[in-house]
Amino acid sequence: MKQDRFLLGILIFIILLVVIAVGIFLLRGNDQSYGSDDNPEDVVRNYALAIQNMDFERAYGYLADDNHKPDYETFRYSFLNQRLDTTNTSIQIGSARTSGANEAFVELSVIYNSGELFSSPNANGEIASLIKQNQGWKITSMPYPYWGWDWYQP
Repeated sequence: MKQDRFLLGILIFIILLVVIAVGIFLLRGNDQSYGSDDNPEDVVRNYALAIQNMDFERAYGYLADDNHKPDYETFRYSFLNQRLDTTNTSIQIGSARTSGANEAFVELSVIYNSGELFSSPNANGEIASLIKQNQGWKITSMPYPYWGWDWYQP
């Protein structure tokens, strides 16, 4: 009789832990909305979020205007045909440094996940470059896979 109560107590405890874990998972804050475009860090975040949401028009709007800027279709197809595949990557945005009033560099960690069960993700420190154009920040370069190697090339 005592063993049955003990096992029942363990079972109730396990069920309670599962319910708490599911509740925390469902209630955790996962802010995936666009922020302001007032500073370089937010522009980089909004660009990456637009690519994740496949909102290519918005993402294209964050590119700097230049003579060698890719056209919209080239930009869009780079992601649609998986030449630039962001499905197993994420970025952590660090701090920004400005160089004068019209140039900024944002520190990033690009995290690559292999998708294997027991492998740990790989993180690389990278830099995003931005310039100020038309009173707003525009991206001139980002690390792979958020940027095509042939963009802005003559």
